[in-house]
Amino acid sequence: MLGKLRERYQKVMMPVGRALAKTGITPNIITGLTLLVALVSAYFFFLGDLIVGFLLMLLTVVMDMFDGAVARAADLGTKFGATFDHTLDRYAEFLFILGLMMGPTVMTPVAWWAIAPGESYLPWFWGVFALFGMIMASFSRAKAESVGGMDNCSVGIAERQEKLILTFAGILLLALPSTNIWLDFLALLPVAATDLFVALEMTNILTLCVAIVGILSHITVIQRLAYARKVILQTEGE
Repeated sequence: MLGKLRERYQKVMMPVGRALAKTGITPNIITGLTLLVALVSAYFFFLGDLIVGFLLMLLTVVMDMFDGAVARAADLGTKFGATFDHTLDRYAEFLFILGLMMGPTVMTPVAWWAIAPGESYLPWFWGVFALFGMIMASFSRAKAESVGGMDNCSVGIAERQEKLILTFAGILLLALPSTNIWLDFLALLPVAATDLFVALEMTNILTLCVAIVGILSHITVIQRLAYARKVILQTEGE
């Protein structure tokens, strides 16, 4: 949905793209550096520092805008560059989720109010569930456009922007408040509801947000497959 704003921010980023292009840096170099920043972000998540990890994760989003801006401003856009960019975006998403799933495994001063000894920010099931949905959403679009011959299959309830915003919200709402606001909210609900979420290992707001990312991603896959089927059948029937 937020993908509709892409043309607007691309125009805003054009002056930045021209300035960066004058330095001689190429879009592919920026893309590669973005992955390195994503790796460092995942490392800080692993250490338990949500705020630094978040800021570095946000930096990758800005850098991702920079590589596209340079490509457009200097007319350096290529099919390989687009493929390279999209591929490394998936690796970056993997690193973010992996870092959140792996750390911390013990109590840390950064998150003493939300994480108990032996727990992590994100249970492995919800991390894998969300990550696989995000990858399959991209895969279904890529296959529809390559094998199916469609010009564009970016339909769906959630694109990358919405998923990033949800993840950002989950990280900040876990890191900034002085209490676990999700458990505070659950305390207002019937005991059966609280027990259900605890059984599902949704004991912090980040896990809830990532689970929603996964659900929206899998819904997007279904929407893209349905749309691809409709368009492809119409094309074959002509």
